[in-house]
Amino acid sequence: MKLHPMIAALRRHKAGVVLIALQIALTLAIVCNAVFIIGERVARVNRPTGLDENNLFLVTQQWVGAPSGDDPASVDKLDNMQQTDLAALRAMPDVASVAPVNSVPLLNSSWNGSLALKPASQLGAGNGRTTYYFTDEQGLATLGLKLVAGRSFTAADVEHRGFRDQREPSIVMLTKALADKLFPDGSALGKVVYLDGGSTPSTIIGLVDRLQVPGTGSWTNSFVWNSTLVPTRINANFSRYAVRAKPGRLQAAMRAVPNVLYGVNRLRVMDDDSVKSFADIRTQAYRADVGMAILMGVVCLILLGVTAAGIVGLTSFWVGQRHRQIGVRRALGARKIDILHYFQMENLLISGVGAVIGLGLAIGLNMLLMQHFEMDRLPVLYVLAGIVAVMALGQGAVFVPARRASNVPPVVATRSA
Repeated sequence: MKLHPMIAALRRHKAGVVLIALQIALTLAIVCNAVFIIGERVARVNRPTGLDENNLFLVTQQWVGAPSGDDPASVDKLDNMQQTDLAALRAMPDVASVAPVNSVPLLNSSWNGSLALKPASQLGAGNGRTTYYFTDEQGLATLGLKLVAGRSFTAADVEHRGFRDQREPSIVMLTKALADKLFPDGSALGKVVYLDGGSTPSTIIGLVDRLQVPGTGSWTNSFVWNSTLVPTRINANFSRYAVRAKPGRLQAAMRAVPNVLYGVNRLRVMDDDSVKSFADIRTQAYRADVGMAILMGVVCLILLGVTAAGIVGLTSFWVGQRHRQIGVRRALGARKIDILHYFQMENLLISGVGAVIGLGLAIGLNMLLMQHFEMDRLPVLYVLAGIVAVMALGQGAVFVPARRASNVPPVVATRSA
């Protein structure tokens, strides 16, 4: 089938051709980037935290009238209050283990810093960005973390300090991802690191398989698995406790917690969100991502539907205008399949031009999103898949009016205009 007569015919319908080509181009640009955003959001929502999330919940509370200073007497009193809470929670019949924590993955409340292989006084430290989790000897069991090397904390390892105390711990545990970043040769166990530009060494005594940082935004992508566990109870006028319920007893344990803690000390504040299952934490953390994915999905469907409708409408209009010419071609020996292929090739030509324009628009839109919204670079595969999709959409949309054109009888050629 020659292209020259087809192009000549399209020149007589310049406005319609330009509109459809631009519509295809815009659809390709927006859909490619929207699908990429959906893919990123889905990957983020589905990534594992490293925790055993079943039967796990978090308790957050604040004491009324508790000391607020950093003097030793105030810190010791706060620590005694925290240990009393821990003992009461651990004694609950539906509870398997309890650990004090400053945060948990997906909570969006983090204590961030950096680790280095050399003290601050030396150059070339080789920093690794990290998030700190402060916990005690029951931290790994309560959170359900998998120890892959070394040992866990013991009760003798655990210290306590005030909220604003900046002392470095003597020992730490790292995630395997962070250990591999600092020690690519796999020799992290037993080595020392320096926290936050300090000069006091901390020895690595154990490695856990995975522990996600609390933040869920794209700003954490570069260090999402770089977590450091510190054997320390942080003493402040508020506290958080990670609680692992016995199998099947999660709801019962969660309901009983407020009464147990108020029974120990009524001078505290606990609201409806003070006791929250990890499943609820996950849902809340990714609510915006799920909403964005749904919104982008709806936008894609609307754009594809509008583009398909535009192709159907314009092709139907052209078929109506060309009834006599189609009849003449049929009278001269053109088969139905020839007429069908003509309109399909015509659409393929328009879609191809739109796809080329859309390719540039997709890349430009992605660069704009990278600059203003910290989006990653759009992979070429997404653009290629988008081109194939819009071309297929065009062929599917043009099929019905093209088939109607192929059914025009040769006798139409004998009728007067």
